[in-house]
Amino acid sequence: MKNKYKGITLIILAALFFSLMATTVKSVNEFPLIQKVFFRNFIGVIILSFYVVKDKSILKVNNKVLMFGRCAFGLTGVFLYYKSLGLLNLSEAVVINKLSPFFVIVLGGLVLKEKIRPGQFIAVFIALGGIVVLLRPQMSIDIMPAIIGISGALAAAGAYTIIRELRHSDKPTTIVFYFCLSSTLVTLPFLLSNFMMPTWIQLFQLCMIGIFALIAQLLMTNAYRYAPASQLSIYTYMNIIFSSLWGVLFWSESLSSTFLTGAGLIIVAGFINFYTANKKTA
Repeated sequence: MKNKYKGITLIILAALFFSLMATTVKSVNEFPLIQKVFFRNFIGVIILSFYVVKDKSILKVNNKVLMFGRCAFGLTGVFLYYKSLGLLNLSEAVVINKLSPFFVIVLGGLVLKEKIRPGQFIAVFIALGGIVVLLRPQMSIDIMPAIIGISGALAAAGAYTIIRELRHSDKPTTIVFYFCLSSTLVTLPFLLSNFMMPTWIQLFQLCMIGIFALIAQLLMTNAYRYAPASQLSIYTYMNIIFSSLWGVLFWSESLSSTFLTGAGLIIVAGFINFYTANKKTA
């Protein structure tokens, strides 16, 4: 039981740092998208390189095809998510991005041939209903930024689905390292041609994007050492609560009844998926 509570604490902290990452991305909205994505991954490469020096086996890739797919979908997901953060309210972009677990359910059934339980079907439809509520004309969300956000969640789901298969052949540290490295190498040429010189404070903010993202990933990875994903998934939705709080505090974003209803439906869908997974485990 103590291990379970450790896992819950770590996953909530991971949600907090993911929300801080998103907040920091939005705080440097004046910078080109490519520059924000570069720093998000470059900082990860620097820090993870210390692990590589100690353990050279991290560099070994057993399934190169899946690793390439994970990196491609992951980078696409980050690009689209960061783009949506610049176009939408912080809370709206984060809520839309939290569709990715439901896309994973669908992709897991289609690609990995995993059995989709009735409760998970219900969860997917409720989550989609939440998005329909968010996209109603009463909200300030334009359809194009919302589509960008949804596409980002779908790309992230593609990356997560590949990771579920890739974990059988490669180390978690290897997966994270090559994602950060490949993303850094892909974005570097575009960064050099479109670089915006930051002030010292802005440079600090750009670096914190990568630091917050890496801390969140490490916390999440360690959380799953203490408890299975089926027992922790519901707590990742704390990201919505944290991000809504930062949106109100830093950008005076209003939490309308439409937003609260849509976000509430997605959280309820997450709880149904959580309950279904735990019932299956039991």
